[in-house]
Amino acid sequence: MSEAKDADAPAPVQMGYKRLGKTSMKVSELSLGCMTFSSTGVGGWGLPAAQQEESFRIMNRYVEAGGNFLDTADVYGAGDSERVVGSWLSTQTRDELVIATKCGITIGPGPNQTGLSRKHIMASIEGSLERLNTPYVDLYQAHKCDPDTPIEETMRAFNDLVRCGKVRYIGLSNYPSWQIARAQEVARSMGLERVVSLQQQYSLLARTIEWDIIPVCEAEDLGVLPWSPLAGGWLSGKYTRAMALPTAGTRVAWAEGVKFSHTDWTHMATEHTWGVVDKLVELAEKHGRTPAQVALRWVMQRPRVVCPIIGAKNLAQLEDNLAAVSFSLPKEDMDALTAASNVTVPYPWAKFG
Repeated sequence: MSEAKDADAPAPVQMGYKRLGKTSMKVSELSLGCMTFSSTGVGGWGLPAAQQEESFRIMNRYVEAGGNFLDTADVYGAGDSERVVGSWLSTQTRDELVIATKCGITIGPGPNQTGLSRKHIMASIEGSLERLNTPYVDLYQAHKCDPDTPIEETMRAFNDLVRCGKVRYIGLSNYPSWQIARAQEVARSMGLERVVSLQQQYSLLARTIEWDIIPVCEAEDLGVLPWSPLAGGWLSGKYTRAMALPTAGTRVAWAEGVKFSHTDWTHMATEHTWGVVDKLVELAEKHGRTPAQVALRWVMQRPRVVCPIIGAKNLAQLEDNLAAVSFSLPKEDMDALTAASNVTVPYPWAKFG
């Protein structure tokens, strides 16, 4: 009986930690994305999700493996993700965990239930704190930039939240490079809290942030937190040229249904994608790893990356992702994946003259 139990036990994981940007706060080298957590089985934007009991098991295993950094948002499941995390958080030692959430995407029909105005930010943090069952969040992020609100107003509001103790650090997500630089310059010139991190889409199939966003993060010492490091499942190895359509119930099938061009079949099932997947599968076989682990490892070893944000609907997916911390890719394999995933860089980002 003991042998069977040992055989079924999860493989040991030794999670490492990194500083978040220029702060001294340490976060685990994989962050757990909580968009897949729900009390109803339906997560952010209608995606399939883990119900509360399974969500608790996932979070417990993540912490057991040394993870300490959980990321959610007020808009995920209309606040349901935050409620599930908050319910679980009441069973944990709060100060041992780093909790991140976001605001700025529309959460209701009212004219002030969207954007990054002072009014909406202040209302959003109160709602998130109540749902998360915590007096503060460690990282509060603007979910997307708001062209209708002066950046000075947004940065003052975030600064006030840090000063009153409801937020420890502030971050941005889904921002263009010039807006990141502008936010930092406004904070610097006005003596306000500066941004410490950027959460952005980044994977072997989404590398445009390397053109000018990563250089801005380098100049400003921002930690990069890649979302969708497996490109919505495209880098898991489950999709092949032989398939006519994605498997029902997957994120790619959902994306195809709503025409989410970041991960849908129509835009992604290209020769470039299959070339990347082929190289990924080849290297996974070479190292005795899964394609997902190799894809995560490539992101983890890229410049400025602090920790990719992984998502899981069940423990098996989580265990597969956690194993990415237990090996490294040699330079020749990193270079091979980088070459396979390169795209033509347009002017003015391309070298000129």
